[in-house]
Amino acid sequence: MTVITKKIQIKSRSENDILDITDKVSEVVKESKMENGAIIVFVVGSTAAITTIEYESGLRKDFPEMLSRLAPREIEYAHDNTWHDGNGHSHVRASLIGPSLAIPLIEGHLTLGTWQQIVLIELDTRPRERKIIVQMIGD
Repeated sequence: MTVITKKIQIKSRSENDILDITDKVSEVVKESKMENGAIIVFVVGSTAAITTIEYESGLRKDFPEMLSRLAPREIEYAHDNTWHDGNGHSHVRASLIGPSLAIPLIEGHLTLGTWQQIVLIELDTRPRERKIIVQMIGD
């Protein structure tokens, strides 16, 4: 069994920026020449998340609206009272989605549905440069 770890750097523009990183992850996998195993995609940081979504305009609008209903920006967060940085909701939202995703690798291809893309969701209140770790385990 082989383990290969690669990094992807990506810049976000603002809160609720949803970035399709499927091609970047696919390229890393292709370069690895790994055929079968598992891929872990992990974002470093506590105010961003990784998930899958159908990357289309309706869902890119719906997803942040859903998050604002679950963890509204306008309510009081103990985090903000402690740090005074105004991103308590960002931490809560990132925790709900999670920082990582596992994807099966079969015959050199990520096992994703036709309309399923890997996305990074920026949840912080300002633009950020994000480091994404792609770890491949297999043969």
